[in-house]
Amino acid sequence: MTGFMNIEYGGTGKWLELLKEVAPAVTRVAVLRDPANPYLIAQFGAMQAVGPSLRLEVIAVNMRDSGEIERSVKTFASYPNGGLVVVASGAAIRYRDLIVTLAAQHKLPAVYWERFFVVGGGLISYGADLIDNYRRAAGYVDRILKGEKPADLPVQAPTKLEMVINLKTAKALGLTIPPAVLARADEVIE
Repeated sequence: MTGFMNIEYGGTGKWLELLKEVAPAVTRVAVLRDPANPYLIAQFGAMQAVGPSLRLEVIAVNMRDSGEIERSVKTFASYPNGGLVVVASGAAIRYRDLIVTLAAQHKLPAVYWERFFVVGGGLISYGADLIDNYRRAAGYVDRILKGEKPADLPVQAPTKLEMVINLKTAKALGLTIPPAVLARADEVIE
């Protein structure tokens, strides 16, 4: 399995919880997603189900191209108390610099599924540790090369998750990251 978040281990709810912890004023969350991916549609539904318990309105923002992303984020940011969750997709990777730039430009706190967004200036990420996933995948390759049938190997969910926080971005957004959140971080970028 790649670094894509999996509903079964709570990624969707955790992203919303983290956003609310680091930016308590947020009441509306735009979820940037690829509308062509059925898994992401289900993932969005799970976030919509969790949102009310955190007093969050969860809104879908589709990522078909850069123009749509720019227009949608600009429109979303024209109303107060917004934040972003960026879910795993090829579009998110393709437009990551644009997404991080728009979040900063519009002062939107954002949670991403992968650390490279945070290294590139994003606020916070929470997701599968890709290095651990690849390490575990190597074990599968070894088993296949030793004669096991791929169809007989169990599907595995990520077992190691990581949280990365960018304090420079937090400061630019006027946010103070709570000590409890900092203590849980695997990496803090200053």
